[in-house]
Amino acid sequence: MFDLRAAWRWLVGGDREPASFDLGAAEADGDAIERPWLYDWEHLPKRSAGSDFSRADYRAARKRAIEVARTTLGDELWADLQHDGYLELPSRLFDGITYRLRVGRRIEVRAAPGYRVPWVYPYLCINPTYPLPEVEFFAQLYLYVRDREEEIVRVAAPQPWDQTLGRTF
Repeated sequence: MFDLRAAWRWLVGGDREPASFDLGAAEADGDAIERPWLYDWEHLPKRSAGSDFSRADYRAARKRAIEVARTTLGDELWADLQHDGYLELPSRLFDGITYRLRVGRRIEVRAAPGYRVPWVYPYLCINPTYPLPEVEFFAQLYLYVRDREEEIVRVAAPQPWDQTLGRTF
């Protein structure tokens, strides 16, 4: 199916290369590189990977996502996440600020006594560009907060309440 919006973004310089417009373009042998960020996912329901995803596909994706997250975080952090239900990272940019990350939820910004949250609201919302398992997105978000906090500060939308993330399943 031809995506006119994606073609227009490419023509005006929004994308570096044109999308293939065929979600099934990946080679059956797995040698092709998938680039899901080149597709427009706005037509999908908030917590869906698409109509062609079966229950078995969701189970397999979630199973792979757990392995990705566990490998990314390491055994100690993975155990902490399983025990506590969250991981906390101190801010490198703001004194007295800690980010609490939970699987499938917004980032909670916590201030130590005597400090104030740098935003008007205590939650930061960042959703993935394309659908993926929430635990896999959690691992990516952990790395971003840990290593690229400036990017989180730049793109996150401050929110007044906690909520589940979109584009995760």
